[in-house]
Amino acid sequence: MDDLSQLTAAIAFDPKQLIGIPFALVGAVFMSIGAQMQHRGVGKVGENNAKNAENASLNLRQLLLLFRRPSWVFGSVLLGFAIVFQLVSLGFSPLIVVQPIGAVALVLTSVINSRVSKTHLNAMSKLAVTLCVGGIGIFVAIAAFTAVNTPISAADLLEILTILAVVLVVFAVVFWIFRKRASALFYIVGAGVLYGFVATLAKVVITRVFSGATDWLTWACVLALLLAAVLGALFVQNAYSSGPPDLVIAGLTVIDPIVAVTIGIVILDEASQAPGWAILSFIGAGAIAVVGVFMLAKYHPHTAHEIAEVTQDLKSSVKARTRRGSSVK
Repeated sequence: MDDLSQLTAAIAFDPKQLIGIPFALVGAVFMSIGAQMQHRGVGKVGENNAKNAENASLNLRQLLLLFRRPSWVFGSVLLGFAIVFQLVSLGFSPLIVVQPIGAVALVLTSVINSRVSKTHLNAMSKLAVTLCVGGIGIFVAIAAFTAVNTPISAADLLEILTILAVVLVVFAVVFWIFRKRASALFYIVGAGVLYGFVATLAKVVITRVFSGATDWLTWACVLALLLAAVLGALFVQNAYSSGPPDLVIAGLTVIDPIVAVTIGIVILDEASQAPGWAILSFIGAGAIAVVGVFMLAKYHPHTAHEIAEVTQDLKSSVKARTRRGSSVK
């Protein structure tokens, strides 16, 4: 007890920062249901345009058709509520405490999707989900008692905005060049990275508004937040069109927190008072969660089926070319 008391005193633990945790949990529930509904809407649009589609990416016409799908619209409303609850949680708690809690949505989405699609998760998929949620759970449990809210300087803001500008340009260029051949994993990674910056900038804007700082840097953060959110949303819809919703949520609830937490630790100094063992635990827990995402991408029943189909198509194509080559000779 003495050691625990000394540790708590050294970290200057503030019980008020735990208030954001229940808000983050409710937001995760809305995220899970909203993701399932949006995936259903995207799937309907994909079915209606399957004859004209040459790739998994959604074109402009398909994106506009989403607004005519009640399931997609309802899912978007739920995701809006999820964002509101997340913003409230960020107002109370450090970024590295509440952002990873979104992993709860992974469990809910996996259960809901397996029932809706009547596809039972195999043992490896269940292990992958366990690793994702377990890694994030360990991270949050430690961060809740070691992280602190810190003042955000203008230099911190400029550093975040500069990094985001580079990320936006890179992803926009890569998306434009490879949009016809991009896989679900590409869109998931892209959306996760962008949403990590969205969460960070939301935390920054909330902190500055509460402190009365509404200068041009704050408005620059709002603009950057909107740009990252729009591009991230575009990536998410394309991910839904080429992958199962629980895989999409797995990527978002792991990659998004990793990016946000990295910024929170490196730039915002939210872990400045955390002991060395806590930092090592953060790294280990994050690694466990990332392994879970890649396992889910590989062993998920839907993904495995798609990989088998692609492999079969490639084999058939190679055999056909070999036959044509032999006939020419």
